[in-house]
Amino acid sequence: MNIVPLLATFGLIFVAELPDKTMMATLVLSSRYRWFPVLVGVSLAFVIQSAIAVAAGGVLGLLPDWVVLTAVAVLFALGSVLMFRESLSDDDEETVAERKVQGFWPVAFTSFGVLFVAEWGDASQLATAALSANYGTPVLVFLGAALGLITVASIAVAVGRVLVRHVRLPWIQRGAAVLFAGFAVVAVVELISG
Repeated sequence: MNIVPLLATFGLIFVAELPDKTMMATLVLSSRYRWFPVLVGVSLAFVIQSAIAVAAGGVLGLLPDWVVLTAVAVLFALGSVLMFRESLSDDDEETVAERKVQGFWPVAFTSFGVLFVAEWGDASQLATAALSANYGTPVLVFLGAALGLITVASIAVAVGRVLVRHVRLPWIQRGAAVLFAGFAVVAVVELISG
């Protein structure tokens, strides 16, 4: 069994999500509510979003190679632009409901809702679809994406505030944008040489 798609997806999603709004939203949620229901809610949102992205990538995988490589290049380029644009954003928007929610399930559902909505059209969702189309191994890409997202959420819950204090967020986002742009270039090179 070739685990390269799992490892590549995990690595890319992990790096891309570290500076993302989803990490910040998880950090804010965990600073207001108990950590375990927050982690359960966001993890479920990430699992469902990863499955949706892999399904979209699976549809791309049925197309001719040149179409898939073009789609992969476009998705990564779009992800790069979105990540870079987000790094230039000055707003410190708060995505968490202001009211204090008590109990396990209300906190888990609130966390799920916030992150489920925040992930739509996110660079990591686009990257997951592109990787699914590129590798043609939806289960491994799904596992890599879900594990990458859940790992980042765990870090946000445990030590996210420390990271933000020591590394300027815009620079991490710009690094992820460069990485996405590099993957887009690789896809274009494959398209031209293939």
